[in-house]
Amino acid sequence: MMKRRSAAALVALIISGVLAVPGASAHQPVNLNERDNTPARGPLLVDGTVSFAIRADLSRGDRRGFRFQLNERDTLALQLLIVDEVPANRLRTLALPRVTVTDPLGNVTYMVIDERTKFYEPYGGTNYLYLSRVEKPAIAGIYKVRMTGRHSDSVETVVSVGYREVRGEVRD
Repeated sequence: MMKRRSAAALVALIISGVLAVPGASAHQPVNLNERDNTPARGPLLVDGTVSFAIRADLSRGDRRGFRFQLNERDTLALQLLIVDEVPANRLRTLALPRVTVTDPLGNVTYMVIDERTKFYEPYGGTNYLYLSRVEKPAIAGIYKVRMTGRHSDSVETVVSVGYREVRGEVRD
């Protein structure tokens, strides 16, 4: 747990500001590793309206997962991004990481890769590509997110959750 928090602090310096929504400053970083191979084993973001950047390096067959909670009248806000560098930025859509979201009722949403919008994050000097965005009214309860690698090379993948720039709680 301490190792994850130390890594998260380092990533905060690197990607602070990445994925910022208008008027916001930064998403809190959360790194996933091989132990977080299912949503149940991954961290729980206690309030899914708080902005988090969940990061994982994904190669073919790698699986990562996490959960987040939303309440009635909240908004579900997710974005899928990758670092804009070779070879990831040249991959065909079918080779890019797949992200699925299961809502509290068991309905599955695939984050459809329907864009490649450039985004420059100035604090870490990193270029990203937005691949998919989902925003809709939330269903109260816990959402489960699965990230799956589909290419032999590692792809630095970020799923951003939430929109409120306040301190959030992450439970292991």
